[in-house]
Amino acid sequence: MDSLTILPPILFIASVLIAVAFLTALERKVIGYIQLRKGPNIVGPIGLLQPLADGFKLIIKELTLPLLATPTLFILAPAAALMLALTMWSPLPMPFPLTDLNLGLLFLLAMSSLMVYSLLWSGWASNSKYALMGALRAVAQTISYEVTLAIIVLSIILLCGGFSLHALTTTQEPLYLALPAWPLMMTWYISTLAETNRAPFDLTEGESELVSGFNVEYGASPFALFFLAEYANIMLMNTLTVILFLSPSPQTHPPTLFTITLMTKTLLLTTTFLWVRASYPRFRYDQLMHLLWKSFLPLTLALCLWHTSLPVSMFGLPPTT
Repeated sequence: MDSLTILPPILFIASVLIAVAFLTALERKVIGYIQLRKGPNIVGPIGLLQPLADGFKLIIKELTLPLLATPTLFILAPAAALMLALTMWSPLPMPFPLTDLNLGLLFLLAMSSLMVYSLLWSGWASNSKYALMGALRAVAQTISYEVTLAIIVLSIILLCGGFSLHALTTTQEPLYLALPAWPLMMTWYISTLAETNRAPFDLTEGESELVSGFNVEYGASPFALFFLAEYANIMLMNTLTVILFLSPSPQTHPPTLFTITLMTKTLLLTTTFLWVRASYPRFRYDQLMHLLWKSFLPLTLALCLWHTSLPVSMFGLPPTT
């Protein structure tokens, strides 16, 4: 295989992992200042090297397996989680995708659905009642909110007339979809909080309720893989939010400016994730499910039917083909 063919994916994956590492430092600093404390400020200038120290600490720790765990699935689950989290970046136009897919939106939905298996495997292979209970709650939460996300994607497909992520950027040349479809964006954004297990929907990893949930038996490098996968998913979902609702047009922006604009909007949405975590208390599990099935699902179904019945020209968008 040609080395030039291998180099772009490797650089892309390395960029994502570096961004994930510094996202953890940003989260700790932002939450620290919100709570009137400094956060990490010892390792490196203003604590910038703290993620490298944490990663090195986890890598050099001894890898221990629970006595009754299933070794193959126990190790495979965090590796599969990280692999799926990195694979989902491939069709995103930033401004050029690694893989140009005509059905990019369906690919992202399919890959995000497969993330459920890594959670379930980790809880089941640990052979611990606490890990299994946390995994079952995580699977129920993830599958439930994927219903809303899929309906919102269907509404967007009806507006832009295609399954391609490139078609979304072309559709939003005259007007961001966030303006005519702002209820969809608000519902999507809150659902991504639940999909990525972030506060106030972090019931799958609630230390006070579940002894850390599905990953309670993990430590050292496998725990680091789960950590990287979770934060890669946070960045992915915020990037996808920008592409779906606030995408800059590649026809009017040069590639460098397109990338800078996309990353700036993604950083702002990610910072909002951190602000929400520091500001709101955790939901109860029944409130979590009530919000989806009694509020979000009827709302998204009604909006989907509304977008189907009205002509696209009413939204100020070009007619679909």
